[in-house]
Amino acid sequence: MLRPHDPIAGRSLRAVSELVSANSTYAELENIMVTGVSIDSHQIEAGDLFVAVAGAKTHGATYAGNAKLNGAIAVLTDEVGAALVTDLPVLVVSNPRANAGVVSAWLHNEPMRDMFSVAVTGTNGKTTVTTLLHQIAMAAGRESGLVGTVETRIGDEVVPALRTTPEASELQSLAAAMRERHMRNLFMEVSSHAVSLNRIGGSHFNIAAFTNLSQDHLDFHGDMDTYFAAKAALFSYKYADSAYINIDSAWSKKLMEFQELPVVKISRNDKSADWYFERIEIGLHSTAIAIRGNGGILIETTTKLVGDFNLDNLLMAIAISVASGIDPIDIAAITPKLTGAEGRLEKVDLGQSFSALVDYAHSPDSVMRVLAALRESTAGKIIAVLGCGGDRDKSKRPLMGAALIAGSDVAIFTSDNPRSEDPAQIVKEMVSGLTLPATTSIELDRKRAIEIAVAAAESGDVVVLLGKGHEPGQEIAGVKHNFDDRLVLAAAIEATA
Repeated sequence: MLRPHDPIAGRSLRAVSELVSANSTYAELENIMVTGVSIDSHQIEAGDLFVAVAGAKTHGATYAGNAKLNGAIAVLTDEVGAALVTDLPVLVVSNPRANAGVVSAWLHNEPMRDMFSVAVTGTNGKTTVTTLLHQIAMAAGRESGLVGTVETRIGDEVVPALRTTPEASELQSLAAAMRERHMRNLFMEVSSHAVSLNRIGGSHFNIAAFTNLSQDHLDFHGDMDTYFAAKAALFSYKYADSAYINIDSAWSKKLMEFQELPVVKISRNDKSADWYFERIEIGLHSTAIAIRGNGGILIETTTKLVGDFNLDNLLMAIAISVASGIDPIDIAAITPKLTGAEGRLEKVDLGQSFSALVDYAHSPDSVMRVLAALRESTAGKIIAVLGCGGDRDKSKRPLMGAALIAGSDVAIFTSDNPRSEDPAQIVKEMVSGLTLPATTSIELDRKRAIEIAVAAAESGDVVVLLGKGHEPGQEIAGVKHNFDDRLVLAAAIEATA
C-alpha cells in the first residue's frame, strides 16, 4: 500500500470509535493513537488500525495476530470478528468494510477534496476516459494522478493496479500520497464492484461521470437493475458535487430521472446537450471534429482515436478537462496527440500489409462496438478472435458469440481466461443457437487461434484480438501463465513475414 512520505499526526482510538459509532469494551481508548488503516494484515505498519472483514472462506479477524506482529494497535471488525480477536483492542461496527475508507479519509484529512477529483463509471469507456483525462492534464502541464484498470499513475510514475478500484483504506492513502506530491487532479475509474463493496467509502469527487451501461458482471449483481443501481449510487451528494452523463442511452435517461446532482449532459448528436459534436469527418488517418460546449465553446481539432465509442469517450474527457480549468485552445492543440488507453484498439505494427489490433472488449455491447468501428474504416476482411472468461457471467456468452459472428467476416472462437472451467464448454455456450458461417472456426489454444488469424490475413484486412487487451497473463485451472495478446500477435506476424 502506497502511503504519504510524511507521517500523519494520528487520532485517538476513542475519536475513531466516535467517528464510526463503534462499540468497545476496552477502557483505554483515549491513550491509543491510530496513524494508519489497512484491510490487509500483510500491509499493516506500526500504529495501524486493522480492519477485519468477512471473506468468502475465512474472516479477516483470523489474521489479527499477524496484524499485531506487523504493528497493528487495534482492530475494527463486526461481532463475528470480535469473537476471534483476543489480544488487541476491538471496535465493533455492523459493516467494517464500509467504515474503512471513512476512517482512512478522516486520518488523512480528506485528500480528494484538495484535488480536482473525477470518478468515471460505466460498462465501457472508464479506462479510456480516465486515461484521456490524465493525458490531457499532463500535456497541459498539470501534474495528475490516475487510478484505473491498467495502471495507477502519480504524474509520470507508474504503479501496477491490482483491481479497478483499490480497497477503501488503500485508496485514501494513495490519494494522500498524490496530494503530498502536489498532484492537481485525480482521475479514477469506479467499477460497480467498488460501489457495492464500499471501496469508495470516504471518497468525494468534484465530478461523477457516466459513460454507458450494457450487460456485464451479472455473475456478481444478478440482474441489470441491480447492476444499474450499483452504478447509480455513485451519483449522490455523498460522493460527488456534480454529474457528467452521456445521455445517448436508455440507462442514462433512467439515471437522469432521479438524479439529485446538477447534471452536465454529453451527447454525440443531441444538440440540446451541454456538450455535443457539431461535425465529425472521418479521414484515412484521423478524424476531424468540431465540439460545441458550455457557454458556446467551440473546439475544432483532429483525433487518431477510432470508432464512435471512442469519440464518445473523447467528448466526455474534453468536457471534464474544460471543467477542470484547462483552456479549450490548449485542448484543441493536445487532442491530435492523444493515444487513449493501453489495450484499447491498440495497434501492433511491424510493417505488415494488414492492420493488427488488440482490444479489451469482453461484453456483448463492447464486442459489437469495436467490430462496428473497424467496419467503418476497413476495406478488407475483419478477422476477429474471441473467447469468454470462465467463472463469470455465463448469460452473456451466446450474446458475445452472436456479436462476433455479426461483426466479423472471419470469426475464430478460442479460450480467454477459462479459470476453473473447461474452455471447450465455454465455447460451446458461446456458439449455442448460432448458425456458424463456413468462415468460422474453433481453436481452443489461444496462441494457435492468433496464428490462424494472422495466416488468414491479406493486404487491407484487419486482425483484431478481443477480450484480454492489456492483460499480461492467461489463467487456466487456477494457474496464471504469461500471455500477452500483443506479444503473441507480434510473434505471429513476424513468423509470416
